[in-house]
Formats: sequence, C-alpha cells, structure tokens
Amino acid sequence: MGEARAAATGDPMRAPEADRLRLTRRSMLGLLAMAGLTACGGGDEDSDIPPSGSPADRREVASDAYVFGYPLVLLDMIRDRALEYAAPNRFQHTSSLPAASQRTVPRIDLDNLYSVGWLDLRDEPVLFRVPEIGEDRRWAMQVLDAWTNTVSSPNSVHPETEPDADPPFTYAVTGPGWSGRLPEGVVEIPVPTSDAWLYGRIEVRGPSDVPAVRQIQSQLRLSALSAWNTPAAAESDSIPENQDWSESATQNRVEQLPVRDFYQRICDSMVDNPPAPADEPSMRRFATIGIRPGGKPQGVSTGELEAGADAARKKILAYVDPSSQQRNGWVLDTNIGRYGTNYLLRAATAYRGVGANLSVVVVYPALFDEADDNGNPLNFVLRFDPGQAPPVATFWSLTAYDSHGFLVQNPAGIQTVGHWEAPELAPDGALEIAVQAADPGSQVPRTNWLPIPERGQFSLLLRMYNPEPRVLEGQWYPPPLVPR
Repeated sequence: MGEARAAATGDPMRAPEADRLRLTRRSMLGLLAMAGLTACGGGDEDSDIPPSGSPADRREVASDAYVFGYPLVLLDMIRDRALEYAAPNRFQHTSSLPAASQRTVPRIDLDNLYSVGWLDLRDEPVLFRVPEIGEDRRWAMQVLDAWTNTVSSPNSVHPETEPDADPPFTYAVTGPGWSGRLPEGVVEIPVPTSDAWLYGRIEVRGPSDVPAVRQIQSQLRLSALSAWNTPAAAESDSIPENQDWSESATQNRVEQLPVRDFYQRICDSMVDNPPAPADEPSMRRFATIGIRPGGKPQGVSTGELEAGADAARKKILAYVDPSSQQRNGWVLDTNIGRYGTNYLLRAATAYRGVGANLSVVVVYPALFDEADDNGNPLNFVLRFDPGQAPPVATFWSLTAYDSHGFLVQNPAGIQTVGHWEAPELAPDGALEIAVQAADPGSQVPRTNWLPIPERGQFSLLLRMYNPEPRVLEGQWYPPPLVPR
C-alpha cells in the first residue's frame, strides 16, 4: 500500500495516477480549482420513502455522504480482503524489502518492515507486546480506528508508557463501552470503533539487516485478552506477495462497487463502527437519504446517488489541504492522522495513502517535477546548507518515484538515500544530493546520488521520522531542487 507492502502506506502526498491528473510543481496550487462537479437528474426512484428536498439537494447530500464514508468503506474492504489470508487479532509480517520492479504498491517505502494486525474488539480487548528492541532502532505501533483516525502511535521515541517503564511494553486496545480489568502494567488504548488496525513498523537498514528485523518480529505478541497467556499470542502469518489486498488494489474495487452497494456498505459498517459525536450534524443530513447506522439509501434515486458519488470522487482527487505548507516546490501537510470533522482531508488522505500517521511521528514533504526539458534529461541538486540536514530524532530518507508513483529502476540499483548509508558532507559541511538519471561519476559519492527517470514526471518523498518541533512549527523546510 501507499507506504508499505503490507497495507497502505502512510504517504499522504501520493499523486493521482498520471492518466487522471498530471500533478507537477506548477500545478499543485491549481488543484483546488479543478473540482468541476457534475450533476444529473433523478431518473428512477429506488426507495420506499418519499424523496426529501430537490434533486440538487439530494445529489449534494449524496456527495457529502460519499466523502464522509469513503475512508470507512476503503478500510473495511482492505480488511475483508486481508482476512482471507489471516485471522483477526494476529500479526502479519513482511519478510523482505520490496523489489524495485514491483508495480503493485505506489509510494512504497524502503525504511521499514511491517507488522500488521486487524483487530476485532467486539467481545474483548486485544493485547500486543513490543519486545526490547534497542535504543538505536526505531519502531512504531500505530493504532487506527475504522475511520482511519490514528488513535495512538506508541513508538521508540515516545512509547506512551509510564516514564520509568522498561521494555517489553504491553498495550491493550479496547473497544467501545468495554469495562473490566487488564493485567498489571498494561497500557490501555481505547478505540471508539469495534474494528481497529494495528499498523506496526520496524526500521530496517537495507537487505543485510532484514534477518535482524525478522528476529524482532518473531518476538512480537498479539492476541485477544482471553488468549494472551496461550501459544496463540505468539502465532503470526506472512503478508502475501501478490498484494491483491493492498490499498491500490482495493481502491479499484471501491470505485467498481455499484453505487447503492457503496452507500449500503457505509450503513452496515456504521453499526459496529459508529460515527463520532461531532458527526451528528452531518448524520442528520445524511439520514434524509437513508444513510445511518443499519439503514439503507432511501428517498434518493440511483441517478442522484451516482451524480453525488461522481462529484465526490472529483473533490477527493483534486483536494489539497489549504492549510498545508507549500514552499521551495515542496508540499507538507502536518494536519493528517486525526481529522475531526474535516471529512474531505480524511478522504483525500485515505485515497493517497491510507494509514498516514501523526505528524509528530513522521512527516512526508513531497515534491513533483519534470525530469526533462523537451526530451533532454535534466540534472538537479538538492543542497542542504551546513547544519540544515533534515532535523529528526531518529532518521530520514529521500526516495524517488516515477510518474506512476513506483520506484525508479536503474542500473545502479539505487532507489533511496539518507538512511541505509549516511551521505557524505561537502567540505563546508553542506549536504548535497545529486538527483539525476545519469551516473554523476566519481565526483559525487554513491551515497549522495538519487537516480530519477530520464524523462517525464517524477516525485521525491522525504520521510522524516520523529521530526524535531521546528519542522512542525514551519521553522525548517526542505531546500529547493535546482538544476545543476
């Protein structure tokens, strides 16, 4: 998925496919003007209650309900497909780094191995344990509710335990309305929905480091409370290589759903995964066309639903958070992870990279540009002034992608810089990264070269894990990418 082979990445700045929207440095600011909405008439009435309001009103409500429910439906369908390969409340692990040739998961990352669990909280809490990993290796165990909000994200920098607690760390994810006793020393993570997603990441420092991370994965534990002290807590599965339950594959299935099935799935999913109290005003509107927990679309024609869904998809595709930071050709949104009633940001983030984490845990500055000038390949340099390398508590990486969001295949086999091997500094202390298709030769250290395509659109994603506060406060920003 967006950030991982496992399940959706968490890269919120994934550009839509080139055949849908050509997103360049120059077009980012124009995205907000691109949501031209269509509307079509009512046609057949597929309901057993009278319509409410005008056809235009019903189309608008249907559009807003689609935006509201899209993350819920997407994650529910990812979950259903994933559980064909594993049981709930059980870890699934990635066992290797992705090949540069893979073309299933856009914006894949090369920094982590993933440990994913789909949690069923209806009957009892689900516990997970993180073993002692070592202070020099980053980990994060993100917990998301069914609406893709990050409820908690304990990690190696902030494990969210008592200050004097030592590993291993044990957490209990509890569902709506649960009350009871947990084992001593267990940290409770309350989730407002019955379905939850445990999205774990453990730092990996290249192919030779994979066995060490696999050993750590073997020590993770996950199970329902009643099975915690049984061998079941240590059992796990592997994430399938075919990735047919990945974010990108599931997006296609969501878009192919008959429109009434999509809205019905919202109603069905809300029974166990209720909307938040703050959603009540919107839910009153949606109820006028039957969209409520346990309901069904009513009082609205299929044509009106289709028009609303089409308008919503255009809004999601074109949306750029107006409060996102845009500077030096880079775009950075620090508002993702928890969305409140910003339903469009939530839906657009799910579309571009479901599973995006909180900005205090990781940020993803992204840049989009053209690799050529009228067919002539361009050479770029990204220069961080002395003392201005990405400020993080753990590590950072810079990865290049082609126009479709996939890794750039090249003879040197280099797809990312900054993490696996430390780049070399210039004599003045600056950090310079050569960003170009052609081998820059001996004058540029191999650790300081990031290949891009020879022609066409490309993008750079700077992953900054546990960024320093000045990044979140807008006091630090990546430098511009300039031609050499």
